[in-house]
Amino acid sequence: MLKFIYTVFVGVLLATFIGLGIDTLYPAPEYPTYSETTYKPNATAVQQQEYERQQKAYQKKSEQYQKDSKVYNRNVSMMALSTAVLILAIGLLFSKRLMVIADGAMIGGIFTLLYSVIRGFQADDAQFRFVLVTVGLVIALVLGYLKFIRPDDGKRKQFLV
Repeated sequence: MLKFIYTVFVGVLLATFIGLGIDTLYPAPEYPTYSETTYKPNATAVQQQEYERQQKAYQKKSEQYQKDSKVYNRNVSMMALSTAVLILAIGLLFSKRLMVIADGAMIGGIFTLLYSVIRGFQADDAQFRFVLVTVGLVIALVLGYLKFIRPDDGKRKQFLV
């Protein structure tokens, strides 16, 4: 039971490490600050024009933030997906020699893949989401085959010893 808890713990920490690493090295766009000017029913024409100008400027900045955010989420998704594939490959490579740590790495890779899919959905691009989910499905099927179904023919051990 302790090995299982340790394996999950390593996986969660690894996925968190990857997510925080991406956030640290590739920061998200900043949401624009809202104007402090408030609408006043008895405002002069000049004050009203200034208020409307500030609202339009804020709206434009907000729309640009939405565009930038979608691109950012797509890029983060691709970075996380690439990292997940690398982590899963490393986990499979060392699965016979360092079983508990390799299993933790594989769980971390799966969590990172899940993080990638979530960020991909925030990119608001249907084609990108389809490709991302397809890649995730292929990785899951290949991982399941390599880890649980493929018979061990002894050749694999020669490379790891």
